[in-house]
Amino acid sequence: MAGTRRPSSCPADREPTTSAPRRDFLKASATLGLGLAAPAVWAQSGSTIRLGQTTCLSGPLSELGQANMEGARACFAAINARGGINGAQIELVTKDDAYEAPKAVENVQGFLADPSILALFNCFGTPIVEACLPMLRSSGIPFFTPYTGALLARPKDMRNIFNVRASYPEEAEQLVQHLTTIGIRRIAVIYQNNAFGREVFAGAEAALAKRKLSTVASATVESSGDDADAAARKVVTVEPEAILLGLAGRPTLLTVRSIRALRRGVPLYALSVMGASSTLNALGDEGVGMTVSQIVPQPTNPTILIAREFMEAWRASGTALPPSHTALEGYINAKVFAEALRRAGRQPTRAALIDSVWSLKQLDLGGFTVSFNEPGSSASRFIELTMLARGGKLVR
Repeated sequence: MAGTRRPSSCPADREPTTSAPRRDFLKASATLGLGLAAPAVWAQSGSTIRLGQTTCLSGPLSELGQANMEGARACFAAINARGGINGAQIELVTKDDAYEAPKAVENVQGFLADPSILALFNCFGTPIVEACLPMLRSSGIPFFTPYTGALLARPKDMRNIFNVRASYPEEAEQLVQHLTTIGIRRIAVIYQNNAFGREVFAGAEAALAKRKLSTVASATVESSGDDADAAARKVVTVEPEAILLGLAGRPTLLTVRSIRALRRGVPLYALSVMGASSTLNALGDEGVGMTVSQIVPQPTNPTILIAREFMEAWRASGTALPPSHTALEGYINAKVFAEALRRAGRQPTRAALIDSVWSLKQLDLGGFTVSFNEPGSSASRFIELTMLARGGKLVR
């Protein structure tokens, strides 16, 4: 169906020369809790470009965080093996936040205090971005491709935040468009009771309103999933023709099981973030027939150049994880970053990197095109629909 290894250690970095007024400003900023302002000249460590990443390597969404990280590492490893970018190697310094906002804030504060970190890269999750946004605003550090489709990660007044993936409202729009095209009008929504879920619900409502429709029922599920059965019962009672799920992780699994037990035949539609391998496998036959939107191509499709490149780098990386859409997204983000870094020159500053990203227009990666047009937008509009088959496989 179609629609539109771990953190590595590094030798101690040389401290940059800092003037007395500059030191006073940085101290004042830290005292005020505003984060460290981006230095005019970034302190490059020898011939290494260092990026900071806070992500969930443990906790409820760890499988997604690990896959996304490993995809990026596979790309950077392939680039480094060919000599790097402008003669420099790329190092991804990753810290685990277990999908906990306070820990993520602590990690980002550490990266902002480290003058050898050029940019933040592939940080994971809507609540994480929301918590770190004040620091990103005050520091001006390049914040490259957070793993979220939330609109709050796309502020129109921040030129230092770069999103590649299509947004959650855009995914919801694509799903609603598909449903209404095939004649389905009675659509219910079950969504996670957090910033992510609320944006999915708002996107679905907006898409339905465009077509002079509205949800026939809606219900929320806590991130623990403990109230999944109650949500399923509330929605199934009105006999919808289809149910759109704005869920990720454990809530997806428990909600789908409850819906299938109550009304097995109702069509289910979900967004890309539900597609962790463990979730798909755990659903078993109960997930067969579910439609899932994707914001990158099928990673194992040999007819798509970017997928072939990814699979070659993935096998070379030696990771034990299976290839996935989430891993391919990490790979694509790393590839886009590498091109921006190349354009920034041999002695990149944060300002030069930001300018070079905005220079990327209609960049064709081989079946996946990105174009950075203005703050607040996504560089990619790619969305396609897949279906969950037996064995936890997603097929087009």
